[in-house]
Amino acid sequence: MSTTTPAGPSAVARSDLLDFPFSRDGTRLPDGLAHLRAATPVRRVRTIAGDEAWLVSSYRLCEQVLTDERFSLKDTSAPGVPRQYALTIPPEVVNNMGNITGAGLRRAVMKALNPKAPGLARWLREEAARLVDGLVEDGPTADLRGAFCEPYSAGLHCRVLGIPGSEGRAFLRSLDIAFMNSACPVAGAKINWDRDITRMTVLLDDPATSGLVGELAALREDPDYAHLTDEMLATVGVTMFGAGTVSTSGFLTMALVYLLTHRDAWELLRKRPDAVEAGVEELLRMNLSIGDALPRIARADVRLGDVEVKRGELVLVLVEGANFDPEAFPDPERFTLDRVNAAGHLSFGGGSHYCPATALGRVHARVALETLLDRLPTLELAVPVDQLVWRTGFMKRIPERLPATW
Repeated sequence: MSTTTPAGPSAVARSDLLDFPFSRDGTRLPDGLAHLRAATPVRRVRTIAGDEAWLVSSYRLCEQVLTDERFSLKDTSAPGVPRQYALTIPPEVVNNMGNITGAGLRRAVMKALNPKAPGLARWLREEAARLVDGLVEDGPTADLRGAFCEPYSAGLHCRVLGIPGSEGRAFLRSLDIAFMNSACPVAGAKINWDRDITRMTVLLDDPATSGLVGELAALREDPDYAHLTDEMLATVGVTMFGAGTVSTSGFLTMALVYLLTHRDAWELLRKRPDAVEAGVEELLRMNLSIGDALPRIARADVRLGDVEVKRGELVLVLVEGANFDPEAFPDPERFTLDRVNAAGHLSFGGGSHYCPATALGRVHARVALETLLDRLPTLELAVPVDQLVWRTGFMKRIPERLPATW
């Protein structure tokens, strides 16, 4: 954690600010996190955008922020508020699930995200096996992130949306920019957004489209949904693909980073395939892919621990702080399959913005790990761990490549 002093007249007054985020190295927790959580669980920081915010790092206080409606996600996109970084999507899209609910589309979205949808589990197994076949055919080494995690996640979201799997590559190419965290606006973000909305709008009119996008297209004939434009419907598809693919592939990549750097955990799951489901839950808790924090704007003055957060201030929920808090998870850095509060982690958020794809995300990861453990039991990193290159300026903490051999 750095304490770089800002330039300008306020430098002396604000020299106590910590620069956030702290570290992009996904093989370990940031230095000093335990001390920060114990000493100042609500701490003033400076964001990438140069604004000040309250960073919350204890489980109890993180949960309070996520469940208290006085802390708003929607308001983080309002003009003039302090920001983590420049927006790369239209401001009105930030509260995406709220918009979906308000438009009367939540039922259709939740149906699409159901992991028990007919044929979905079989498709996941077959797709994971197909991708492993490709790894084996090409021979070691392989980049697990680029050759397995990303196409597996993109393919799943194409299937959920009901668009051809070949569309995954087209929509994937936008995500490296769409999920940047930059102090200033990113020119390519709007170019990619406009292109993707146009592409998804065309798919609304494709008679071969099925799944969620097909259902959304059919609503255009229903007078109860006359208020919905093609752009609004296309936005649902584009945002679900982007957020879903980045989140699931990011978690799966980081789960593999953990397992390949902790051989005892890999061997435990390899010898106990019945325990992979429990292993996924523990890996979710220990997940370090959420490189930033979950932002909220205070709608009122709120007491948070020893701090009085003022209306309009930015509050950042540090998920890895909460998930490794020994008050909630005793011996938090130990990987165990019998943790009492296993599902109590905050990796899916909380409150009204709890991720709606939690069940699908769990199944996605479980099938992938089961396949790799079975087909490539000797899987290991192909490079020294300190040679992994960690992506910077990105909302997810991921390695640029994850070279592996077997």
